[in-house]
Amino acid sequence: MASKPPFAQGAQVEHVKFGLGSVLSCNDDYIVIKFDEHGEKKFVTSIVLPSLKKSDRQPPAEKRRASRKKAAPAAAAS
Repeated sequence: MASKPPFAQGAQVEHVKFGLGSVLSCNDDYIVIKFDEHGEKKFVTSIVLPSLKKSDRQPPAEKRRASRKKAAPAAAAS
């Protein structure tokens, strides 16, 4: 029977080297974390667990890229 993963999806964690991040997925073999400053990283769960601690911070709001609307071409002046 599979054991419960150490961190749930969406859990906020802090890594010694990479800082604060959000757990994207976690199982007995691998954990994927999206760090605020370093992007997504995939780790072997058993190796990285000693370097992780739970964080009580609120998940950061996803940054949305501003969509630029293409300006309509100016009508040719006669």
